[in-house]
Amino acid sequence: MSYDHEQEFNQEEKMDAKLWKRLFGYAMRNRALFVRILISMIVVAIIDALYPILTRFAIDRFVRPEAEPTTDGLWLFFGVYVALVVLQGFCTTRFIGRSGQMETMISFTIRQEAYRKLQTLSFSFYDKTSAGYLMARMVSDVARLSDMIAWSITDFLWSFFYIVFCFAAMFWFNWKLALIVAAVIPPLAIVSLYLQKKILRYQRVARKHNSRITSAFNEGIMGAMTTKTLVREEQNAQEFEAITTDMRKASVKAAVLSATFFPLVVSLGAVGTALALIFGGAGVQATIGGTETFLGVITAGTLVSFINYASSLFDPIQQLAGIFADMQSAQASAERVLSLLDTESEVKDTPEAEAKYGTSMDPKRENWEPIKGDITFDHVDFYYKETEPLLKDFNLHIRAGETVALVGETGAGKSTIVNLICRFYEPKNGRILIDGRDYRERSQLWLQSSLGYVLQSPHLFSGTIRDNIRFGRPDADEESVKRAAAMVHADAFIEQQPKGYDTEVGEGGVRLSTGQKQLISFARVILSDPQIFVLDEATSSIDTETEKLIQSAITEVLKDRTSIVVAHRLSTIRNADRILVIRGGAIVEEGDHETLLKKGGYYHDLYMHQYQEDKVQEALK
Repeated sequence: MSYDHEQEFNQEEKMDAKLWKRLFGYAMRNRALFVRILISMIVVAIIDALYPILTRFAIDRFVRPEAEPTTDGLWLFFGVYVALVVLQGFCTTRFIGRSGQMETMISFTIRQEAYRKLQTLSFSFYDKTSAGYLMARMVSDVARLSDMIAWSITDFLWSFFYIVFCFAAMFWFNWKLALIVAAVIPPLAIVSLYLQKKILRYQRVARKHNSRITSAFNEGIMGAMTTKTLVREEQNAQEFEAITTDMRKASVKAAVLSATFFPLVVSLGAVGTALALIFGGAGVQATIGGTETFLGVITAGTLVSFINYASSLFDPIQQLAGIFADMQSAQASAERVLSLLDTESEVKDTPEAEAKYGTSMDPKRENWEPIKGDITFDHVDFYYKETEPLLKDFNLHIRAGETVALVGETGAGKSTIVNLICRFYEPKNGRILIDGRDYRERSQLWLQSSLGYVLQSPHLFSGTIRDNIRFGRPDADEESVKRAAAMVHADAFIEQQPKGYDTEVGEGGVRLSTGQKQLISFARVILSDPQIFVLDEATSSIDTETEKLIQSAITEVLKDRTSIVVAHRLSTIRNADRILVIRGGAIVEEGDHETLLKKGGYYHDLYMHQYQEDKVQEALK
């Protein structure tokens, strides 16, 4: 399935049994732990159900309203009671610890699977899905589900077994009185089904707005500079207030329904207790008076036990209803998490390619053929929207070791060509050949492990400068790291840092300037030693002097390697073997720098315009 973050709010309002069966399957992955929790809860439930039986025995033996009380066996009774209390305390301690262990295990497993899924999804997924939505799923939704699954299992097991043992005891004591007490259960079931359906609807709306709130926080933090420069603080606050207000309204409605539900359960429980007291009390009076009602003989101990059962029986029923309510409210979270886990990548390797070359998580590098870097577009069609084609019957051959520059206005198709070469997207029609073979016959990792991609806006990861340079080659030695930095003249500023190569760059590299981050990203790519280089406006954020130094280094590095350069600043591509002018998804001019200038076409006009601008800027300095 393809992931769409809007589809999650259009789900059915009824409980999805298959969904919950799959989620509870995470708890069953550690069967030994589950069995230990099960045994603990059965023991606790049995002991809870035994207490009223012990009360019945104590009243009928040691109090006996109809006869002389006795103390025979009192100490034995006391010993049994204390032993049960100790055993129950031990089992309670054990199931609390084991349930916490299960919660952690479930959260760990789901997040591991989700993170691995995110690593394998194609680039197009991240084009359509905001980081805020993903963070909401991986943080709040997973935590909510793991907590609910682990502890609802515990509550369910105790409640189920306690109810079973209670009814078994009541039917054993007096089946007629037991049926009277059980008469309140059908109304309770009807009320539960009705109200929980309403609760689910509002909980879904609340979770939808919660995801939007998380996304708004993420965008507010990442876009803080833009907000300040455009003076949008007040508008942002108003938009955020509107989202939070919608969530508050939905949450309040869900809370009101939940608050209505539980008092109804308590009230119905009180009705059951009252019925036991009315009919059972009449039976005890008749039994003491020597007569018999339709209920038969009922002792004082039996009546007290029934009242205890009737008053406590609805506590586990209320817990079961609470579990059902939690499952209803958490179903929206469950749908979101599982929809992410079920998302299929738009770019997938064929089963044959996976069998030979492996997957991104389990590569078979021993079967990888070396890449020379010969690239061919063979009658390629591509579009993001079918009604808006970007490339139509596009043909291009880039020879191995050749440096090709792509020039053109915004939206001409330059980035699309690069994304297709990198297999971030695939052609809708036609083929792209790497070294003469359709790249879909091989794995994505086979190609992308030989790619070096330097973006206009470089991204660094939290850690040190050294960590970021060798991000693609974690096993690289110190000498290789410093050599790569020196090749792009990054060593000068690195050595001026307080801790040199051990300097922390901060999240996203916030402690460095844009130019410094770009230099580190250049060094990172050079260290990975790729056969195909992609430079996407890679020098646009670097000053002119540093750019000249990097250009001389890149010229040396790119020897015998295929490189595709997307450039706005035309001075950076003068030494390219071939320059392609892209307009409307087609190649309109082709040649080296001197040839294109002599043609006097679009490239000539663009270059002369930039040349004059540069001269004006120099004169103003």
